[in-house]
Amino acid sequence: MAVIGHFVDGKPLPGSSGRHGDVFDPATGRRTARVELASAADVAVAVEAAARAARLWRDASLARRTAVLFAFRELVHARRDRLAEVITAEHGKVLADAAGEVQRGLEIIEYACGIPSALRGGFSENVSAEVDSYTLRQPLGVVAVITPFNFPAMVPLWFLPIAVACGNAVVLKPSEKDPSPALLLAEWFTEAGLPDGVLNVVNGDVGAVDALLEHPGVKAVSFVGSTPVARYVHQRGTAAGKRVQALGGAKNHMVVLPDADLDLAADAAVNAGFGSAGERCMAISALVAVEPVADALVARIAELMGRLRTGDGRRGCDMGPLVTAAHAARVRSYVEAGVAAGAVPVVDGRDVEPDGDAAGFWLGPTLFDHVTPDMSIYTDEIFGPVLGVVRVGSYDEAVELVNANPYGNGTAIFTNDGGAARRYQHEVEVGMVGVNVPIPVPMAYYSFGGWKASLFGDLHAHGEDGVRFFTRGKVVTSRWRGPRRGGVDLGFPTQT
Repeated sequence: MAVIGHFVDGKPLPGSSGRHGDVFDPATGRRTARVELASAADVAVAVEAAARAARLWRDASLARRTAVLFAFRELVHARRDRLAEVITAEHGKVLADAAGEVQRGLEIIEYACGIPSALRGGFSENVSAEVDSYTLRQPLGVVAVITPFNFPAMVPLWFLPIAVACGNAVVLKPSEKDPSPALLLAEWFTEAGLPDGVLNVVNGDVGAVDALLEHPGVKAVSFVGSTPVARYVHQRGTAAGKRVQALGGAKNHMVVLPDADLDLAADAAVNAGFGSAGERCMAISALVAVEPVADALVARIAELMGRLRTGDGRRGCDMGPLVTAAHAARVRSYVEAGVAAGAVPVVDGRDVEPDGDAAGFWLGPTLFDHVTPDMSIYTDEIFGPVLGVVRVGSYDEAVELVNANPYGNGTAIFTNDGGAARRYQHEVEVGMVGVNVPIPVPMAYYSFGGWKASLFGDLHAHGEDGVRFFTRGKVVTSRWRGPRRGGVDLGFPTQT
């Protein structure tokens, strides 16, 4: 049985805790590895290595940093199929979905390659007599990144390239359910020329999270996970004097107006509801049908769902298993609760016959109609392939429903009325909005993040907010009297 350890100071590092977790192949149900769970001492070793590296890396020129990022981009691009295979083996999502995850991660790396532009400050000449003022953005030092199981490559890549490009050193704690993609990324970053200690990976559970939140050498924490844990991380991290961005859970609504193209809306509902087995913080889990379209829309969605093939992600199936047996059982319990509450199970995923090992963690796509806002399948983030249809009588009722929800991560509206779409994007209290786009995940040069209970902290992930989060601003006011003289140098000037 393989043992997965940590990666510290540029090399693999065995842990000292003696504690391990299990890593499974979700499509077969078989345990494939044991992962070491870091102790506080292991975390301290990683933070110390990062602190030593940060003192040197912060002074590296922007040209050197971007050279490393370009080299890293080329390695990830050349080995994208390998990375996708590892994601599928440990998470279970189908290969095509894993490849899409890698592509979105590559886009963040490419954004970080432009860090010289993103870090440019402002300059004002002669704010007073012979006095100039200008701004700088400087790295924080050691930062921690804590990421979830559902995107074991993309979510780390939301943060790592920008944090490193800004001159910080990083301690990454990936999910212990699927740790191998993060370790591959760390090894490839080192191969690309990143100095030892600038990127470290410690595997672990809540003990490792607490150790990172408590360690005085960690200056900032980026976290992605469920809302209760995000709230905990934010409260505990800020109490310890750290800068924290904690992205939490979601209950994403897709509103379909009567004038919408129902074929397009049905396709979108299936794609956004069941991709990655619904294990996406941007998955559509609540479809709000504005009457009189519900009957026709539910029928079209059910027809499309009948064509989906659930099974091993390496066999060309449409949807894979859930990540663990415990998570599959949890999602199944929500299906049972929905039936008991009176929702109508149009398609029941408990009856699925998967194209895969019978011991895999299976639950097929599930569609409920006549869901009401008091049911647990509506109020809770299920994080599985369960789509509930809520019927409303008007646009205003749909907006009221969405805005009353405690989450504010993502939403979508499907309509052919530009005025209605513009009104919705203005009125809805949600951080990311799609118009005829079911999963409105921003591109790398914009920032990702929700509102309300979906985000704790002021700054979102990647884009301009990411650069601001991983740097501190400084304003310099200077006065120099008289000309400054230098020697003769006929060499061609460079930025290095």
